[in-house]
Amino acid sequence: MDTINRSALIVKPTQLFLDWLREVDPTSTDLTLEDLQREPTIYLVPECDSQDQAIEYLRESVGEIFEEHLDGWYRVPTVWPKNRDLRTFQLWFEFSFHSMIVDVCNDVLEHEEL
Repeated sequence: MDTINRSALIVKPTQLFLDWLREVDPTSTDLTLEDLQREPTIYLVPECDSQDQAIEYLRESVGEIFEEHLDGWYRVPTVWPKNRDLRTFQLWFEFSFHSMIVDVCNDVLEHEEL
């Protein structure tokens, strides 16, 4: 087993996200917050030694992460919230950082463009 030089950002939608999704996507009316949070999105981010350092990274990349998450649920950018800053992100998502990432596989890591 090896540790890798990354930290993890785990993101789960909040009720505000679900309310927005239900408003813009009529097919989502039966979704629950539990449904949306069942499998959180995990982003590998640069290695962070502290919560402050992790928040600073998030501040720099929040727009991209916010858009990636929105696109995963509803692919119509014209109805995405206009304000996708850190403050809005903190209202729309629960998130946590984890600094210890251990790779237990012997397989080579592969990168796939989204």
